[in-house]
Amino acid sequence: MTLTAAKPHPIYLAGHWVESDDPLIIANPADPSHPAGSTFHATPEQYETAVQAAVKAFEVTKTLPAYERGRILREISAGIKARREEIGSILSKEAGKPIRDALVEVDRAVLTFRLGAEEAERMIGEVIPLDLMASSKGRVGFTRRFAAGPVAAISPFNFPLNLAAHKLAPAIAAGCSVVLKPPSKDPLTMLTVAEIIDGVGLPEGAVSILPMSRELGDRMVADERFKVLSFTGSPSVGWRMKERAGKKKVVLELGGNAGVIVDRNADLDWAVKRILVGAFTYAGQVCISVQRMFIHDDVREAFMEKFLAGVATLKLGDPTDPATDLGPMVDGAAAARTQRWVDEAVALGGRLLAGGKADGTFFPPTVLEDVPVSAQVCSNEAFAPVAVVFGFGDFGDAIRQVNDSFFGLQTGVFTNDLGNAWRAFSELEVGGVIVNDIPTYRIDHMPYGGVKDSGLGREGLRWAIEDMTEIRIMVLAQPG
Repeated sequence: MTLTAAKPHPIYLAGHWVESDDPLIIANPADPSHPAGSTFHATPEQYETAVQAAVKAFEVTKTLPAYERGRILREISAGIKARREEIGSILSKEAGKPIRDALVEVDRAVLTFRLGAEEAERMIGEVIPLDLMASSKGRVGFTRRFAAGPVAAISPFNFPLNLAAHKLAPAIAAGCSVVLKPPSKDPLTMLTVAEIIDGVGLPEGAVSILPMSRELGDRMVADERFKVLSFTGSPSVGWRMKERAGKKKVVLELGGNAGVIVDRNADLDWAVKRILVGAFTYAGQVCISVQRMFIHDDVREAFMEKFLAGVATLKLGDPTDPATDLGPMVDGAAAARTQRWVDEAVALGGRLLAGGKADGTFFPPTVLEDVPVSAQVCSNEAFAPVAVVFGFGDFGDAIRQVNDSFFGLQTGVFTNDLGNAWRAFSELEVGGVIVNDIPTYRIDHMPYGGVKDSGLGREGLRWAIEDMTEIRIMVLAQPG
């Protein structure tokens, strides 16, 4: 199936390719006058068909043996790898992601599905001795995980392939059926992957990939036939979903205003190199993008000289060019919001050190200092190529500044002081502490998620599977 400008891509409904009377035009963020392609929004009737099929398919998927689930996931992984360039090109065009970053995302999805296969084959339980008191003599317990039920999955625009993979792969590994709502801004990537999924022999209805309106997505959130809701997106939307989700298990991977600490003994060249990546990759549209930089007063001047020199070398432009560092933001509204927040920061007394002026959907790498912590670019999630600089004299003060946030996803700590590394691990109120690297670091088998407003539960194959399964114990008693 080849995507063309003239023919919309059908949507994937319970093992069948269908169209609807609600067309969906996909914008090209780098060139809004030329759409990236088109597909369809699912109708309410198609949604209902998908859910009924998922409920029916679950009776089959929950009984699939481990070797079969492993085979399915390995074949999906291999299929994505075989179409790497094609999928990367589609992703780059519809998401505005620089092509080299898009290809890395494809590679990560290959790994994610492969890791899903491995986890499917090691869903082990444990033996629990129960003879802890006389009345329980002769008893032993065995635990095992069982698939929880159909999964409602909602994935975001910024990683339209790999963050969707982090829902599909653990669901298939656990034995769950799944209905995925891909982002309406860039659904063509996952609809292309659906062509691969369609050929691996899953039971009919085990997977549906349906772009849908927000209203229909809200219906999916509240639908009691789903036993798990897995959502990645903004905190404001995610927490409202939890309120409507009813009795189902809920996993929320939300946003943040990630901080990075550069200690007085840090390797500055390494810190600068990595923070340039962490702050500005994909135009900062990453939930663990470096937004707040806390630099020790003893090295702040030297760090900032190197950092601003690095910012000046970053290339903003055509995402199809392999040399491009920053492409466009996802749409004009995102660039305009970023402009308002930067203007507010300057009006409140902040000093602009680099960037700061939108050009259509493009926003240059922007650095600010002397910004009050109450400003939006400090207190909220910028989701933009904007980094704000703060100083500190005492390491404990740096930790307190990072913790002074509604969010708590990940923090990077550049230090060669082992004591400070351990202190950061103990005291930072986040889901992950990344020592001598940026908070933007993630590899796909690690537990990933946040605390406070940044989320609930963890992704990463093994940990996602725990949320998509129920633990059950069998107790064996020896008569007598």
